[in-house]
Amino acid sequence: MLDETDDIHPLFAGAPKTTEFRKLRKRIIRETREAVDRYGMVRRRTGDRDRWLVCLSGGKDSYTLLAALTELKWRGVLPVDLLACNLDQGQPGFPATVLPEFLARMGVPHRIEYRDTYSIVTDKVPAGRTYCALCSRLRRGNLYRVAREEGCSAVVLGHHRDDILETFFLNLFHGGKVATMPPKLVNDEGDLTVLRPLAHVSEADCARFAQAMRYPIIPCDLCGSQDGLQRQAIKAMLDDWETRNPGRRAKMFSALTQVRPSHLLDPALFDFAGLAPVIHDDLSEGTSDG
Repeated sequence: MLDETDDIHPLFAGAPKTTEFRKLRKRIIRETREAVDRYGMVRRRTGDRDRWLVCLSGGKDSYTLLAALTELKWRGVLPVDLLACNLDQGQPGFPATVLPEFLARMGVPHRIEYRDTYSIVTDKVPAGRTYCALCSRLRRGNLYRVAREEGCSAVVLGHHRDDILETFFLNLFHGGKVATMPPKLVNDEGDLTVLRPLAHVSEADCARFAQAMRYPIIPCDLCGSQDGLQRQAIKAMLDDWETRNPGRRAKMFSALTQVRPSHLLDPALFDFAGLAPVIHDDLSEGTSDG
């Protein structure tokens, strides 16, 4: 499916011809399709096609997301319509023309939405505190609104395998709960699905892919510029584990897909009170003649 070089979407124009890149591209497409299928991201229904709002920040992850979904749709294995969306949050110095020019050049349907959430975040968050929580909440609210206005059934985010692992450990160490970013959920209002098709894709692969394709990366200068974030500490911890034991991230992610509620401690997930051994009558009767 991915070996045809004379029939590609413009998003892949100029892709390196190396064997290494071809393997990288195949792996990303395969893992994205696995997540879409495994978590039932495409609604099986008759009538109108689903429409997904693909959130594009301009970072390596969202470019990889857009390319992978576009490739799957281009090949006819993702029966949804895609609308790329960038939310310009009013950050000083944000290169507002980069994404619309890129998307127009690539022939990708898109919507650019401007909302000055930057001023709200910097005004409401005390000095020295991180912006992530409020910034994310405001961004998500605006993306939900855009999705409704555009008739989209899903908001699609570029969180990858490493984001999911980091969130798991953040919740474990700082939130006191076993939880992470799910690959699929329904919003609180119940009218939109939130999808993470890159759930099986590593951050390193996203970085290598976006760099090889020379996509115009836009760094986040709001929260990304703040030091001392707990997520950065978790990332450094995981990097150290991976260096000492290559493959550790993949093993931990695999563990998240094979949860055994009976071997945890939450009675809401498993009926410990109702758990009892089964007593067979033949066992008690068989001892009298011995």
